[in-house]
Amino acid sequence: MADIRVRMAETDADLDLARALCRDWLDWHWKAFPEDGPRVGNPMDPIAFEDTIDRLPQIHARPRGAILLAEVDDHPAGCVMYHEAGPDMAEIKRLFVNENGRGHGLGRLLLERMFDAMIEDGYGTVMFSSARFLTHARRLYESVGFRDIPHPAGFPDKHRDFVYFMERPLI
Repeated sequence: MADIRVRMAETDADLDLARALCRDWLDWHWKAFPEDGPRVGNPMDPIAFEDTIDRLPQIHARPRGAILLAEVDDHPAGCVMYHEAGPDMAEIKRLFVNENGRGHGLGRLLLERMFDAMIEDGYGTVMFSSARFLTHARRLYESVGFRDIPHPAGFPDKHRDFVYFMERPLI
């Protein structure tokens, strides 16, 4: 049986690990969906993406956000992050389990631990957005109680066919 750990990122080394997992996710994304490859204007534009992962500690700062890391047999295997989206609402970002971590239920475990941390942080609801073509992710989110919500006001019409939004209560 594998030794599985999920923990809050706390050190600079943990943040470097989170950044490496984000880069792994982007590499996986481009291999799995080459038509959505790296280009300016893409939400995963390489320059904008690097800027975002450089700012992870600020974006997901405690106590209103967090970065959680998962390990399998002491090897990096996944991450999930959240930050404040509004009064009483957190937003999930960057849930990813790498190939070495798949098959251990890490996606669900990361979400469950994240929900616990969000409740401790005082949130009552959690939401996220995702690309429609990531159907495996949608199944996971539905299995832990997320339901569709309308696109927020001001969301660009040109992206409505590609992105969906979901939320669920935490308590």
